[in-house]
Order: sequence, then structure tokens, then C-alpha cells
Amino acid sequence: MWWGGRGQSFNIAPQKAEPDMGSVQRTGMLESRSCQLGSHLASGCLPGEQILAWAPGVRKGLEPELPGTLICTNLRVTFQPCGWQRSQETPLSSEYDFVLVNIGRLEAVSGLSRVQLLRPGSPLKFTPEEILIHGRDFRLLRVAFEAGGLEPQAFQVTMAIVRARAQSSQVQQYAGISLSKAGQSSRSRKPPVPLLETSEDWETEQKKQGAGGWRVSPVNERFDVATSLPRYFWVPKRTLDSEVRRAFGHFHQGRGPRLSWHHPGGSDLLRCGGFYTASDPNKEDIRAVESMLQAGHSDVVLVETVDELPSLTDVQLAHLKLRALCLPDSSAAEEKWLSALEGTRWLDYVRSCLRKASDISVLVTSRVRSVVLQERGDRDFNGLLSSLVQLLSAPEARTLLGFQSLVQREWVAAGHPFLTRLGVTGASEEAPVFLLFLDCVWQLLQQFPAEFEFSEFFLLALHDSARVPDTLTFLRDTPWERGKQSGQFNSYTQIYTAGYSQLPAGNSVNPQLSVWDWDLRYSSEQILQFHNPGYDPEHCPDSWLSRQQPNFMVPGPPSSVWLFSRGALTPLNQLCPWRDSPSLLAVSSRWLPRPAISSESLADQEWGLPSHWGACPLPPGLLLPGYLGPQIRLWRRCYLRGRPEVQKGLSAPTVSGLQDELSHLQELLRKWTPRISPEDHSKKRDPNTIVSQSC
Repeated sequence: MWWGGRGQSFNIAPQKAEPDMGSVQRTGMLESRSCQLGSHLASGCLPGEQILAWAPGVRKGLEPELPGTLICTNLRVTFQPCGWQRSQETPLSSEYDFVLVNIGRLEAVSGLSRVQLLRPGSPLKFTPEEILIHGRDFRLLRVAFEAGGLEPQAFQVTMAIVRARAQSSQVQQYAGISLSKAGQSSRSRKPPVPLLETSEDWETEQKKQGAGGWRVSPVNERFDVATSLPRYFWVPKRTLDSEVRRAFGHFHQGRGPRLSWHHPGGSDLLRCGGFYTASDPNKEDIRAVESMLQAGHSDVVLVETVDELPSLTDVQLAHLKLRALCLPDSSAAEEKWLSALEGTRWLDYVRSCLRKASDISVLVTSRVRSVVLQERGDRDFNGLLSSLVQLLSAPEARTLLGFQSLVQREWVAAGHPFLTRLGVTGASEEAPVFLLFLDCVWQLLQQFPAEFEFSEFFLLALHDSARVPDTLTFLRDTPWERGKQSGQFNSYTQIYTAGYSQLPAGNSVNPQLSVWDWDLRYSSEQILQFHNPGYDPEHCPDSWLSRQQPNFMVPGPPSSVWLFSRGALTPLNQLCPWRDSPSLLAVSSRWLPRPAISSESLADQEWGLPSHWGACPLPPGLLLPGYLGPQIRLWRRCYLRGRPEVQKGLSAPTVSGLQDELSHLQELLRKWTPRISPEDHSKKRDPNTIVSQSC
């Protein structure tokens, strides 16, 4: 992705080739051109941005090669092609800008054998002929410098990048960047997506979901219950705030049970943190915890989120292996590339997340019950599974606005530690859980292309925005950290951190800017690409809600408590975790008896035998994805974007590229055919068989 709005441009005029001349004349012309070019570059900078160094060069690795200028500022490294302006249309996944915090590896090359890996603070041992910038988002920028009197500029820009990276790691992160297009006129603009920073936003969302048995609690309005929770959240209507405060104190980091999503059929999806085993709640606290977990239902299912899912360390290691494999300089042999991809286990983890989310979706939609997601920190896989369950169960979450609201609620407002997990702070707890979620969403988009209003290009833009510090959306670990700069937690101020130039006087920043303000960085034509042209309007939320019946779901067994583990439901004796009789929330699942992994899908267990759906085993609006074998694919347009030969096959007008495009279009046409009639539903019980037949 790129920086600035449509009006931002560096305005570099095309440069003609210079005739051969003496060194004195050449040096004079270079100095003159440097002064002229420098003024043009400075005119296109963002407020507070400073150019540290620049050098003419040629971008390599693409056909045709692009002449231009490599520029290093205190915010980014960018390659500016000759004659190109930022107001001009560019590819959606721009290869021109690399934010400093997004640079994963920097290499200097001289000749065929001299390669130096440049780390923060390391000296450059030679004048580079080429520089390779590896992005954390799988992009690669390779620039060859011009020869003949320009070697000092190549040395200077390379060292400037090294120093700028070191400074960016020392200050850890930016507090936000003012986008000049926002200007004074946008101060009063309404955010395109509710940021859920006011009680009115939460009440509006509650009414939209039809959660009549819940209310908005202001108990955390001053962040004194939990700094990682939003100021407002949903609790059962009959639960007092004093009871909420006491009950939340028995959960890890104060993240007690609260509503995540209310299904139109009557079920409720909750999420909470782990229960403090050392706490000793009194009877009033026990009753409050039970009331919040039951949410007015007699049937309760407790789900330990991390069961059968990878650890954070596993996710980080898999992502590192995947990035090393997908870059052009990968050491994996071509004939063993697929085996190496399998060895990263990234696709295995995508498969595990989809399977678990599919099972939880069945739990939510099969009977009227309370389904509680429990994770010790409640900030990683709880958000991933809750988001996927809503995508599988609620058509409105598959719209463009609905999906953005979903991410804002389940990730941003819920306190996912973006800075830590994406490695911006350099902490050891790095694990790109949010990027794993986006991969899962891409898999769903491939399997159900007519069900989603947004496109792959939107997912790419969101994937790249996670590491671009232009707003506060992904720049903090908790809602409290996003709001603490204002002092009163009622407005957010975006400024540069110490170590960089301050914003000019009078240049205030709109506190309501978010990553969802796409028009600040993308043109209207590019935003149109966010929409999926194959989206079926019949799947809109209104038509889905109108099909719901009062007896949409049958109630579960009376006074039943279940543990969902390894694909099977196991009855529990009690719900609330007190010390003398530990249950799921008090003891790690490895100490609980493990049922064997069921060979049947949970859909078959719930609906396959005495089906109460009649001839139609699946409720309307529910998607059950395939997750076996080739049904899980590699997101090529994202992970292989650093390989020009692969990207040519995705879009370039070559024979092989056209063959790939034709095969892809034929597959989409097969998936967009009308659905099977209700009388044929009995033939499509296994969702994996459905997908395999359509592929």
C-alpha cells in the first residue's frame, strides 16, 4: 500500500539521459539536478516528514526495469519512478513505499559475491551497487544504483536507511500520522465505521443485533476494571454494574464474560479470559458469574479456545518460515517447494482455525444456548474464532461495512495487542494472529465467492494496513493506550513521538481518523475494487433476517452444561469454577479427561441423526467450509508478491498468465451457479464433499 492521498505527489519530472562529459561538468550537473530534485521531493512530503537521503537508481526484478529515485525519510523508504506522481493511478498493492517498521531485512550487494546484511547500528563495509529491502508483508524492493560519480549518494541513502530503522526501533512506534487530505474540513466528518468509543455506538450495535436481553455497561468507563477492555461492553440486563465489577475481578486481566454476538435465532456467543485459580469468590460473585455465563439460557457450552489450535510461538514460527520460503531468494529447491510449504505448517494452522470455527458455528446455530469462548488472555484466538463464527453464521458480517465493523469490535475495541503481535515493539510475544485470521477469511472468499461483498483486494489492503502507522487503529495494544494521550479518554490526539519532528503549529489531527478512512489513501477507482463483482444481492442481511422463523432453533436440554473439546461434547457437573470443584475455566484442559476426536463433523452429530431441520439440514445463512487437503490454498497474490514471475502469472497478458486466469474464472463460474434445491439437501451433508465436488 502507499502513503498520502490522491493529492500527495513527489512531482519528479522525467529525466533524460545525459551525454558523456568530463568529471567536473558531470559533478556540476549532478549538484544542480540534486538541488532541483530535492525541492520537488520536499514538496511532496507528509506533515512532519523529513527527507534524510536519496539516490537515483533502477528498480530491478520487474520487466521492464524502472528508472527512478530511492528516497529515505524519517518515516519510510520509497522508490519514486521517473515521471510518476502520487495522484496517478497505481496498482492496489503498491510496491513503492516501505514503512520503516515494515522492513524485515536490509541487504547491500556489490558484485556477484559481496552481500552484507545490514542491522541497526552496523557499518556499511562497501559502496553498494544494489540494495534489497525485504518487507514483513512479503514484498521485495530491489534497486540498482547508477554508476559514474553517484556512488557517494548510494552509500549515503543506504546508511540513512540503517540509521532511520534504528531510530524507529528505539522509539518503538509512531503515535499516528496526520494525513493532509483529512485537513480542517474533515474534523466533523462521521467515521465510516463506528469506532465503538461511545455508549451510543454500543447501543446502536446492540439494537442492530436484536440482543434484547443485554445492556451496555459503563463499568469500565475509566478503564479501572481492565485497561485492555473497551470502555463499554454488553452484559446481561439483570446484572448490576457492582456485580460485574466484582465478578470480572476473578478473571485474567479483568476480562470477564461478556456478549460477543447475538444470533437472530436466540443463541448468544460470549468470550472471556481465564479464571484466577487463586481467587476465592463469595456466593454473590459465584451467582453473578453463573448468570453472565448462562446469559438467560438453560443450555451452556464452554469452549476452550486454544484446544487443537497452535500456540502463539507456533504461529510466529510458521509465519517466519512462510516468509522465508516465499521470497525470491528462497533456498528451497523448486521441485521441493511444495514440501517446504507443507513444512511451514501455516496452512495446517489455517485449517485448524477453520475447522474449529465451523464446529462452534454449528453449536451456535443448532440450538438456543449460550456458547462461551474461553482463552486465558482473551485477546488472540478468542477474537479470531468469534470473528470467523460470525462470518460463517451471519450474512451481514460478509458485507463490506459489516466486516469492517466486525474487525473494529472483535479486534480493535476488544484489545488485541496489535503492536506486540505484529512485532512493531520488538517484543518477544510476536505472533501475527490477525494476519492468520485474514488468511482464513481469504479461504472462505475462495470457497464461497458469491457470499461476500468485499474482494481479495480489500483483504490485501487490510493486510498491508496492519503495519502502516497512519492511524491509531493498529498502533496500540489496548483501547486505553489509544485514548490516554487525551487525558480524559474522550478524544484521541495523533502526534509524532519524540525523536521525530513535531507537527507544525496549527496542524491539528482529526481524532476520529481510522484505518477505515480508505479515501485518505486510495482513489475512488481503487476503492471500487474493494467490492466483489460476484456478490449475490440475495444474500443481503434483510432477506436473511426475513427468512427467520419464531421457532428457528429448538432449545437445548434443560440445565445442561457441556465442555466442547476435540470435536465432541462432554457433559460437566457444574458451570461455575470454584476451587473445590474445578471446571474448564479453572483448570487447564490438559488436566481434564480428553474425549477422542470425533470422526464425524459436528454438523452430522447435531443434525445428522434425528434431524429437526427436515429435508434441509443446514439453517439459512450458515456456511460450512471445507478444510481438507487441497481445499486450503496458498494466498498467492499476498505471499508471492515478491516474486515477479508469479505475479505475472496472476495478471500479466502472457500465455501462462491467461491460462491461470481462465482456470480461475471457470472455477468461479462453477461456484456461482444456483444452489441445490432443498429436496437435494440430503445429498450434501458433508460440507467437505460439497467443496470437493465444486472444485
